[in-house]
Amino acid sequence: MSIEVITDRSGLREIRQKVEREERLSFEDGLALYATPEIAALGELADFANRRRNGLRVGYNVNRHINYSNLCKLSCMFCAFAKKRGDADGYEFSMDEILERSREAYEGGADELHIVGGLHPDYPWEVYPAMLRAIRDRYPELHLKGFTAVEIDYFAELSGLSHEDVLRELVDAGLGSMPGGGAEILTDRVWKKIYRDKMGPDKWIDVIGRAHRVGVRTNSTMLHGHIERDDEKVTHLIRLRELQDETGGFMTYIPLRFHPENTPIQRLGLVQGVSSVREIAVGRLMFDNVPHVKTYWIMTSLEVAQICLTMGADDIDGTVVEEKITHMAGARTPEHVSEEDLRRVITEAGRTPYRRDTVYNELAYPAPERAPRPVSAVA
Repeated sequence: MSIEVITDRSGLREIRQKVEREERLSFEDGLALYATPEIAALGELADFANRRRNGLRVGYNVNRHINYSNLCKLSCMFCAFAKKRGDADGYEFSMDEILERSREAYEGGADELHIVGGLHPDYPWEVYPAMLRAIRDRYPELHLKGFTAVEIDYFAELSGLSHEDVLRELVDAGLGSMPGGGAEILTDRVWKKIYRDKMGPDKWIDVIGRAHRVGVRTNSTMLHGHIERDDEKVTHLIRLRELQDETGGFMTYIPLRFHPENTPIQRLGLVQGVSSVREIAVGRLMFDNVPHVKTYWIMTSLEVAQICLTMGADDIDGTVVEEKITHMAGARTPEHVSEEDLRRVITEAGRTPYRRDTVYNELAYPAPERAPRPVSAVA
């Protein structure tokens, strides 16, 4: 299978031939992909790789985010979300507020709750499985995707349990999968510069690997657009790829655009749309063993996400609702889009939309109506 529309532009000919042969790209190839000015050719090559794997299908889900608290014991330089007790914009949801948001998600037809927060300085470990259990017992139809590797590591510290036992208790309480946050850039230089109070690269890889080994599938991410170098991004992708070779536990890869507003490093500014497109394309080509690559419209805008669907991405995330982490860092995107809008964006990109669950099983569209829940079940 060849790509006739790709010209033999400098720096891409040999890489194109490797991609056609389904040969793994090297570290040096990754640097060349970041260096090429031929963004259209890069995107076309990534689109070829994606279509060979996923065809023209683009997935989305109907989900809701619950960022249960932004109180956090850490102070990472790239983060505008974390607050200390007493800060005017610090908050913590009560269990009743969490359950109310869960009820709204259920009644709105959602299939997934995405649950993450700060490393709360006061909550005991028992709060977290209790939170999942309360939601699960009332709304068993909702897949609970929750807690980053950073949170799992903190729960192990709080509880005195191993990471594996923390994960098993959370699964027993209703955890279905994990998001991929907290990876940032998996190199020691970046870790020491901007997030040294948080777990380092080796620890993140270790905790995610443990999750995979106990049967918890996860997403994977990379935070780009701050102080990282191209070689560090390539190293990051290769580390994810190597872990996937070992465990097969990653469902999707999501490049996350750094939003600097209200952070200590806001002077760096916001990288623009072409950067997001390049990260999607390079991710699809380098991270060859991950099934899906997601463009996260919350961080890119729907318009840029739509372009990414033609340049290597086969997923656009979901309806979201009430996202706080990126918006506290200055995001101007909406916090919610309708299912119909997502389908329209995908169709306009020349792709075929399909509604999916969290682990990429196709769901019926339109979704069947849900039976009303008795009042006693949501009290």
